[in-house]
Amino acid sequence: MAEIVAGHTGTPRLADCCGTDAEGKGLSVAVNRLQGVDVDRQKEFVLRTLEERDIRFVRLWFTDVLGMLKSVSVAPAELEAAFEEGVGFDGSAIHGFARVYESDMIAMPDPTTFQVFPFEGGGSGESARMFCDILLPDGTPSWADPRHVLRRALAKAAEKGFTFYTHPEIEFFLLKEVPEDGSVPEPVDSGGYFDHTTHAIARDFRRQAVLALERIGISVEYSHHEVAPGQQEIDLRYADALTTADNIMTFRHVIKEVALSHGVHATFMPKPFSDQPGSGMHTHLSLFEGERNAFHDPSDPMKISKVAKAFIAGLLTHAREFTAVTNQWVNSYKRLFPRPLPHQINESPAYVCWGHRNRSALVRVPAYGKPNSARIEFRSLDSAANPYLAFAVLLCAGLKGIEEGYELPPGAEDDVWSLTDEERRAMGYETLPRNLGEAVEVMASSELVAEVLGEHVFDFFLRNKRAEWEEYRREVTPFERQRYLGVL
Repeated sequence: MAEIVAGHTGTPRLADCCGTDAEGKGLSVAVNRLQGVDVDRQKEFVLRTLEERDIRFVRLWFTDVLGMLKSVSVAPAELEAAFEEGVGFDGSAIHGFARVYESDMIAMPDPTTFQVFPFEGGGSGESARMFCDILLPDGTPSWADPRHVLRRALAKAAEKGFTFYTHPEIEFFLLKEVPEDGSVPEPVDSGGYFDHTTHAIARDFRRQAVLALERIGISVEYSHHEVAPGQQEIDLRYADALTTADNIMTFRHVIKEVALSHGVHATFMPKPFSDQPGSGMHTHLSLFEGERNAFHDPSDPMKISKVAKAFIAGLLTHAREFTAVTNQWVNSYKRLFPRPLPHQINESPAYVCWGHRNRSALVRVPAYGKPNSARIEFRSLDSAANPYLAFAVLLCAGLKGIEEGYELPPGAEDDVWSLTDEERRAMGYETLPRNLGEAVEVMASSELVAEVLGEHVFDFFLRNKRAEWEEYRREVTPFERQRYLGVL
C-alpha cells in the first residue's frame, strides 16, 4: 500500500532577475524590486517577527562552491545592523571563496528568505534563518558565490523574457548508523518501491519530515518509499529556480535533523550500496513567458513547443560538458554506471538521449494534462549536487539551444540500457563521462560552462575535482585486496 503525502499549494516567487544590474552593487535589491518586493518593508517584518515570536537565534546561511551549507548566528539585536552592513567573515577559510590576501567578504542577509524554524527552539525561544548573498568589501557581488552564479543565469533568461521554474524529486537513504570504518551501513528497513513500511525505528519519519518542511513554508507534493531498502523520496512543489535551490539546501538540513531526532541518519550520498539503486534528484524544468508556459504547443503531437525542443537539444548537446557539475562526486558515477542488478530494471540515465515517457533517457518528456504543466524532466542530477551551480548550467545549456536554434534529434523509445554499444552508437547516443576524472577533463574544454560559472568558480571547481579524482585514483581499495592479495 503506497503512502503519498500531498502538500498544500504554494504561490512560487517570481524568478529572480536583474537585467543590466546583474553585475552591479545593487543586485539583490534590484532583484527584489523586480519581484514586487519592498525590501525595507520586508526588513521591518523580519525585525517585528523576531520580537513578537521571542526568536533568540537568527542563522545566516550560504554555501561554498561545493554546495556545503555554511552558517553564522547573529543575535536579534544585531540584525538591523546586519541588514545595512552585512556580516564580515574570512573568505579564505571557505572552500573556493578567496585567497588569503583578498579574504575579506560580507554575508548580506536576504530578508525575502526569512523563515522561522519553530521546531528548533525548544524551551529557549524559536530560531530563524535567512540566506545570504556574498559581497566584496566594495559592495559588489562575489563571483565565488554560487547564488550569484544562478542569479546571473536567471538574469540572462529574464533578458529573453523567460522565468525558469524547477521541481525536484529528492531521493536519499535512512541508515541505522554511519560506520566510521567505511564498512557497509545498515538501512532502517527492507522495504521497496511504494511500500507502506513498518519498522522499529524512525517509523514515523516521512510524516514528521513533511510536517517540518510544511511548517517552514516548503511545499511538498508527494513522499514515498523508493526502490532500495531504507531509500526515501520527497518531491518538492515547483518554484522559481533560486527559491528551489534555497529550498533544497534547507531540505537537506531539515531531513538530517529530523532523522537524528528519530535516532537514525539520513544521507544524500549518490550510491551508498553496490547492490542497490542509487539516489538521484530527477528535476522537472519549464520556462514561462509571463503567465504562459513557453514549453506548451497544442498543435504539436507531444504538445511541446519549438522552444522546448531547442531547450532539450541544448541540454543534450552540452550534457557531457556540465556533468561534472550535476554529478560532482567520485561516487556519483557509481550511480550512473551501476552493476547489473537481478530482477531490477536499470533506469540510470547514462546515455545522452531524450524520450517521451522514457525513464531510461537522460531527458524525459512526461505526459501532462493542463498547458501550464508542460515540462521536461532531467534525470542524471544528483541530490548531493550544488543546486545553484547545477540549475545555472542546465538553464544556460537550454538557452544556448534556443539562441542557436539547435535541432532536436529523434527520441529514444526503447530501453536504452537494453541496446548494445553498437546499437547505441548507430543511433547517435553518446555516453556521459564514466567517472569524475573524465567528466572534469570534458568540462575543462567547455566554453559554455566556463562562461556560466565565471572564471573564479570554474577554475576552483576544476582544481578541487581533479584533486578529488587523483586522491581516489591512488587509493588501494578493499576490492583490490580481496581480489588480489591471496592470489598474486
